[in-house]
Amino acid sequence: MNFLLKCAMVLAAMVPLHHAAAQSPQRFPEIPLEQLTPEQRKWVDSVSAPPRGANFKQPPYRIYMRSPALAERITGMSDYLRWNTQFPARLTEFAILLSARSLNSRWAWRSHYKAAIKAGLDPKVGTELAAGKKPAGMQADEAALYDLATEIFRDKKVSDTTYAAALAQFGENGIVELIGLMGYYNLVGMLLIAGNAVPPDDPEVPTLQPLARD
Repeated sequence: MNFLLKCAMVLAAMVPLHHAAAQSPQRFPEIPLEQLTPEQRKWVDSVSAPPRGANFKQPPYRIYMRSPALAERITGMSDYLRWNTQFPARLTEFAILLSARSLNSRWAWRSHYKAAIKAGLDPKVGTELAAGKKPAGMQADEAALYDLATEIFRDKKVSDTTYAAALAQFGENGIVELIGLMGYYNLVGMLLIAGNAVPPDDPEVPTLQPLARD
């Protein structure tokens, strides 16, 4: 009986240790301002200023700063693709949601869902997209973008029919810029996934449901 009791006590003592070991440490933790390198500080100052007003203590910015040279180029690409293309904010934000959906990136999804709705995206479209469904009632440009993105992310090829519809809606320049936008947010999504970034719950944002695996 004493032997069994001792075994149970040893096992009980091991459980908390195992549980603690199983917890993921914080990845890309915040770097105090006074510990930033000159290159990091220069980039932080540039993105913290208006109009971006970024919080370098939060993802994805605290992840970017690990490579300030890349961070400078990332944010430059973001500035162009989000605010300087031919597309209305509604379509730009929808493209970002499609990218977030493709990677199940909850942080990017939560960050851009409300912006998409504010820009004019039908909330039903966002809700059905979050559920992993093809949304009904999309506008013509949204449907063309949805099909293009879906075939790229899911099928790894684009049919002639889908390409023709995208070409009619966006032109060659527009197709390239939309793919660039979605590709950029796939980069952001991968960094957020690697950083184990978990957004706070927001009851006004529909939760991404896991996509079915092929």
